[in-house]
Amino acid sequence: MAPPLSDLQHVDCARRLSTSALLSTDPNPRVGCVIVDALGRRLGSGCTQPVGGPHAEVMALRDAAAEGHSVVGATAYVTLEPCAHHGRTGPCCDALIAAGIRRVVASIADPNPLVSGQGFDRLRAAGVDVEVGPGAVESRELNIGFFSRMVRKTPWVRLKTAASLDGKTALSNGVSQWITGEPARTDGHAWRARASAVLTGVGTLMEDDPRLDVRRVETPRQPHLVVVDSRLQTPPDAKIFDVPHRQVWLYAATRDEPRARALEARGATVTVLANADGKVDLAAMLQDLAAREVNELHVEAGHKLNGSLMREGLVDELLVYLAPKFIGSGLEMASQPNAGGALTTLAGALPLEFRSVDRFGPDLRIVARVAGRDRF
Repeated sequence: MAPPLSDLQHVDCARRLSTSALLSTDPNPRVGCVIVDALGRRLGSGCTQPVGGPHAEVMALRDAAAEGHSVVGATAYVTLEPCAHHGRTGPCCDALIAAGIRRVVASIADPNPLVSGQGFDRLRAAGVDVEVGPGAVESRELNIGFFSRMVRKTPWVRLKTAASLDGKTALSNGVSQWITGEPARTDGHAWRARASAVLTGVGTLMEDDPRLDVRRVETPRQPHLVVVDSRLQTPPDAKIFDVPHRQVWLYAATRDEPRARALEARGATVTVLANADGKVDLAAMLQDLAAREVNELHVEAGHKLNGSLMREGLVDELLVYLAPKFIGSGLEMASQPNAGGALTTLAGALPLEFRSVDRFGPDLRIVARVAGRDRF
């Protein structure tokens, strides 16, 4: 007979369940729950359902009931603190208490101010033993966008680009299709799918007329689309409006009434946020997107908007696909990405931390995080 699993192993099982919900729970966090009896036998398990549906704890309780198992005296392993408030669903901590759960092992506290320890307090007040910590790093990483929105009040901004080995994203004439191969492009769609919204600039729309939806991988939902469009130049017949079941948010620096009405007639939401330079206030835009429950913002834009986001310190992570090609003269990943212009010393370079380096077909994928950006 195999030895019983440790707390960390049970939490790891719950984490795998939460990973299976990667594409479906937004804007809620991805959470998994496993319920076991005193002998370590699994009674029920589940993960958070699409928004408005049951959370992981309730799914695990339902699974146990469907199998005819009593959970009285059992332990619930969950990757995030059980919620303690009435939102779209009822409090999960109350459901665990009512079911007779004796012990809860949670990876990490919920950063939502409406929870933030209150779930643990309610459980303890009801006589439930609570332990916190196993798998905390993994749970937070899986929900980095949710933590960012709750703590910083801005989404986690991930900038995606595809480039040649010498850092060119397009030829001098603007041609960029295709620098990378199909495996890399498919992986790029997987990153789109996990995001709450995709961000681009009006220049990209006018040059390429892309749909910017998820097509290469299966997804239960399409991420919303955000367009930085200072003068409302987005064509009302752009293909971005042909994608069903997603919202299109346009951010402008001024409201041209006829253009705004034409775009709103296509279903767009037009928001005016201008800075002192007469351009879209990008920092204010991120705050507004957080208020719209955007957790992860996936940027696929041209070198000008990329440069502006980098220059203002608004990018948290880079998703870079490098093709084994040298282009020579061409467009860079980001124009003037450093505040104050060109650097005169290497000490002024933006420090990054490599998170992963993987190969997709002939291309490399590098995930690099701005150093210290995740310490919030």
